[in-house]
Amino acid sequence: MVDEKRVSRKVGENMFSLGVRKLVVISLVGGIFLLGNIWLVVNWLNEKGVVDGARYVRREFITGTAVTIIVVLLILLVRPGREAAGRFGLMRRCPVCDHRVIGRGKYCSDCGSKV
Repeated sequence: MVDEKRVSRKVGENMFSLGVRKLVVISLVGGIFLLGNIWLVVNWLNEKGVVDGARYVRREFITGTAVTIIVVLLILLVRPGREAAGRFGLMRRCPVCDHRVIGRGKYCSDCGSKV
């Protein structure tokens, strides 16, 4: 059975909303400006003492054991597979028809039930 909504999608039609596209453009422009002035930013951070503070924190607190424990905790805290994706809203399944719902939609495109 072919879903008419999927077939009617135009080639090149973007799934991003206007807000997401604006955020991507602003982030790219900001990143380009930051990379263009990287030496200015590095010198400013050095003058403010951020570099020396980071060196102190790395030398005193960030040991190999601490990094290992942090990585292991991050691995153990993330739910595996489908549950993690569904919790963050990336990919969910409809509770009625088990159809994949991608994105932040509130209703299933196949059966119309609330997700």
